[in-house]
Amino acid sequence: MFLGIDTSCYTTSLAVVDTQGRLLSDQRQLLKVPPGQRGLRQADGVFQHLQNLPLLVAQVKADVSKFDLKAIAVSSSPRSLFGSYMPVFVTGLSYARAFANILAVPCYELSHQEGHVLAGLWSAEVDWEEFYALHVSGGTTELLQVNLADRIKILQLGGSTDLHAGQFIDRVGVALGFPFPAGPSLEKLASNAGSRLINVPVAVKGLNLSFSGPETYVQRLIKSETVEPALVARGVERCIAESLRQLVRNASQHHGTKPILFVGGVMANKYIRQYLTQNLNLNCAFAEALYARDNAVGAALYALRKAR
Repeated sequence: MFLGIDTSCYTTSLAVVDTQGRLLSDQRQLLKVPPGQRGLRQADGVFQHLQNLPLLVAQVKADVSKFDLKAIAVSSSPRSLFGSYMPVFVTGLSYARAFANILAVPCYELSHQEGHVLAGLWSAEVDWEEFYALHVSGGTTELLQVNLADRIKILQLGGSTDLHAGQFIDRVGVALGFPFPAGPSLEKLASNAGSRLINVPVAVKGLNLSFSGPETYVQRLIKSETVEPALVARGVERCIAESLRQLVRNASQHHGTKPILFVGGVMANKYIRQYLTQNLNLNCAFAEALYARDNAVGAALYALRKAR
């Protein structure tokens, strides 16, 4: 068995897979954000992870009655870049190292982003070695070139120059009165729009995109109270989907056509997934909604990969 640990900005996650990559346990706990707030301080995130981890360990133990761990992997940084650091990841790293020392098994480190890519491939049931990946979440909106032929190699080609897609959704959602994170609430509201649509500006230039201008435009609509909230929500979804479509199209023109994998919490949105499926004439794969969000399955799969 192989244990994965991920302590991201808003989710505590543990997962266990076996030697065939079958998922034996997947336990997660969202961090609590006070009403009206648009995020958590890192110190508050660390404190909640410390409270959540023992509870999740007990839940995993209930799923897997007898452990036979061969390796542990943990997300120790946001990205696989020098200097990439957030205190929340130190929490999981400390637990992983302690477990590994007690059980006398290897402890491998990967980035949170690498975990998303591995979980996305696994859940989409694709076996690609070289591809593009769009990692779209509250903390990341990046276009990546990925190569898994030998080890995991990730090169950022482009992405957002300001707000991330998830931040765009959360800021609009909080302005509409929803709790943070606002993604599920905004998606539910947007479903009431039916086929009606308002056009929120799209700002894509080459391999870069921007959501600060679109967010300002939408906040003005909300304050003016001239547009139905459901139409505002659907406009945000369409703006993000069309921005991603143009980004992928530009990447194909600049760097050649490759399969593309979509991961990250924003990619759990059904409308955005459907829009991209219908409007991209490319070989696309989407992480299952449950595994598009923050999880430790990718870390567990990484432990299996390293052990092999």
